Amino acid sequence: VYQLIHIQWRSFRLVAEAVLDVLLWKNIQENQNTSFRNYRQVLALEFAVNEINENPKILPNVSLGFHIIESYFSQKRNYYVAMKLFSTQYRFVPNYTCDVQNNLIGVIGGLGAKTSHHLAAILDIYKFPQFTYGDFVPMLKDQSHSLPLHRLAPTETHQYKAIVQLLLHFKWIWVGLMTMNDETGELFLSYLLPILSQNNICAAFTEKIPINAFFGDFLNLQEKWNKIFADVTKSKANTIVVYGETLTMITLRGLLHEGEAEYGKSFGKVWIMVAQMDLVAVSMHKDWDIEAFHGALAFTAHSQEVPGFQNFLHKLNPHLMKGDGFIRPFWEQAFGCSFPNSHVNGDDVDTCTGEERLQNLPGPFFEMSTTGHSYSIYNAVQALANSVHAMYSSIFKSKVTVERRKLQLKNMQSISFNNSAGETVHLNENGELTMGFDITNLITFPNKSFVRMKVGRMNPWAPHGKHLSIYEDTIVWPRSFNQVMPLSLCNDNCQPGYQKKKKEGEPFCCYDCAPCPKGKMSHEKEFCTMCPKDHYPNKEKDHCIPKLITFLSYKDPLGMSLAIFALFFSLITALVLGAFIMHHDTPIVKANNRSLSYALLISLLLCFPCALLFIGHPVKVMCLLRQVAFGMVFSVAVSSVLAKTITVVLAFMATKPGSSMRKWVGKKVANSIVLLCSLVQGIICTVWLAINPPFPDIDMNSVTEEIVLECNEGSVTMFYCVLGYMGFLAIVSFTVAFQARKLPDRFNEAKLITFSMLVFCSVWLSFFPTYLSTKGKYMVAVEIFSILASSAGLLGCIFSPKCYIILEVWVGDLALEACSSSNSSSM
Repeated sequence: VYQLIHIQWRSFRLVAEAVLDVLLWKNIQENQNTSFRNYRQVLALEFAVNEINENPKILPNVSLGFHIIESYFSQKRNYYVAMKLFSTQYRFVPNYTCDVQNNLIGVIGGLGAKTSHHLAAILDIYKFPQFTYGDFVPMLKDQSHSLPLHRLAPTETHQYKAIVQLLLHFKWIWVGLMTMNDETGELFLSYLLPILSQNNICAAFTEKIPINAFFGDFLNLQEKWNKIFADVTKSKANTIVVYGETLTMITLRGLLHEGEAEYGKSFGKVWIMVAQMDLVAVSMHKDWDIEAFHGALAFTAHSQEVPGFQNFLHKLNPHLMKGDGFIRPFWEQAFGCSFPNSHVNGDDVDTCTGEERLQNLPGPFFEMSTTGHSYSIYNAVQALANSVHAMYSSIFKSKVTVERRKLQLKNMQSISFNNSAGETVHLNENGELTMGFDITNLITFPNKSFVRMKVGRMNPWAPHGKHLSIYEDTIVWPRSFNQVMPLSLCNDNCQPGYQKKKKEGEPFCCYDCAPCPKGKMSHEKEFCTMCPKDHYPNKEKDHCIPKLITFLSYKDPLGMSLAIFALFFSLITALVLGAFIMHHDTPIVKANNRSLSYALLISLLLCFPCALLFIGHPVKVMCLLRQVAFGMVFSVAVSSVLAKTITVVLAFMATKPGSSMRKWVGKKVANSIVLLCSLVQGIICTVWLAINPPFPDIDMNSVTEEIVLECNEGSVTMFYCVLGYMGFLAIVSFTVAFQARKLPDRFNEAKLITFSMLVFCSVWLSFFPTYLSTKGKYMVAVEIFSILASSAGLLGCIFSPKCYIILEVWVGDLALEACSSSNSSSM
């Protein structure tokens, strides 16, 4: 134990203790592999103590001193050191001290979680505060919640969340995990793996680096290291999360050095390092390459440049640092020289002049900028001094009693002060620093130096959604990626138009790509989604196209053709009606029940224009009228045909002698049939309009690429009731006419009605399956065609023979008139 500074204050000396993980200074002759970078933390501690001693506003007339103690990664050593703090100086008598000149005010624990935990177990007995710039692993936290520990770094839980957010930000979902093969490594995996799974991130591999080995196992250990290096290199995972502490980095550098000798230097992975790690080097690493860490991303405790610290480092001279037992061994190992009377011997070793400059050392050995660990130690000393200052401002006694220590601990429950870097340092009620993490990017150079660039920040106490901030444009990636952001996926992303399909027996991050099903698309996302209702996917299924608005219009060739046919048949019907009116006194017109023929022709004349109500932009009036008008007019037409058929049958039966059917022969029966049958259809249509009438509607689902403007029938049941009733009348007419088909020739109209009803029923029977199997505007076209075809069937089958006879008689009459006029002129 080296006492660097011990200055009298009244009747006792204040001594701040700092326990650092990798300071192997006590027996420097026996161990040359000293971690250079940790001496920088000693300098940060020394600078902070000097700054407080020179500040008249904090502990006036009082100076602080400190001891440095090494733990050697040993649990027994930690407990031994903790007990020795409360013993007489240079004598180990636990719980007994007779030297009142040496009184502790606090401890700055090591970077390792176990070190702080072991110390806290002893310090809690004496109510001594401890600051640590590392963190407790979760299991140790559960055991130590009541210990007087103040963390100058966020908790491990926040770091897990930070790792996951960083991976999600870059869409790295296939990552490797590396840790030491020890208890903390197991805890890290047990806590992180479920969080990764919850965020759809998979672990490509989990490598546990073996550490301790006897000399006889060295070859076996080296073989394991080579296998780990080979597995990591061959993995598709381009991102590796490495967890550990200083020893982990030293071991990892050994692993990489062995692997590079076997497989070359083309590593090509992005390291993500936790805050407890640091790119450290010992003397045996001096000639080792650090290219494998180029482009690494590291979480570090938040840091800020402290004014005066750079100047302090620039002026550092081993000849001027009196009482510093570390600087000469460090200087010799860092610069490869020796001081007079030094243990370093050899003719080829230069003499240390003291003029060597720290800024000329490679980064792994000494960083000139303020690192997160150095800044945390600086803040820990400041926090300790401020709490002691507050305590002695309120109570002054000549002895540091247990009661005073309790008061000091109470003052530390929620520390807040402004440091010389211009930042407010605040420890919340849980003794946790509320500054978050910096995200740094390591950029290496061929001369084995590196710079650390801040490229982001993770602040768990920031507003929701703003915890993570990354400056992607400033990140330097490993050279093998040619400054293109690397991907870390089990397989390539699915192309647009495809979606993920799980591979059997593989983690969920590994998948095949299958085409999107019909009606879905995928663009940037790797799963298929439905387009908006007014859009549809293109052929490649990688984006959505607006649907066309369609309806059966007069500009449409189909709509125009149907309208022309409707007008044409209307004209034909009007000509037939005109012919019947012109020859209403002829026997052929009289014999076919003239009034029913007129009713049938007029209804047919109205049937053809009804089809025009189905063409054009659907509006409310059109939707209300078209089905009702069609149903009523067609019912009158079919009722007239039924009345004609019944009249023919009654007329034949009335010709038999003594038949009682003569009283039923006449216009009353026929008119009654037409009116009664039409009235029933009228009632059905009235009920339909009353309960659920048709209305204009938009159909976005029936046709994939179109938005169909249509008339919604309202009540589909009532629509089919209208059609069903017309079908019923047609079947009755067909049945009666079929029974009367063998009547004598003078009653041959029954044969014509039979054939017309056969055509009518055939058209409408084929209508239903065709109507139900078509979509969009073609459904309307099918109904229009059925109306025109069935009406034309009635017109042609019933009236074409009569029109032929009328035309033949008319032509004969014209011929006779012509002959008569020619004879009279010749005479």
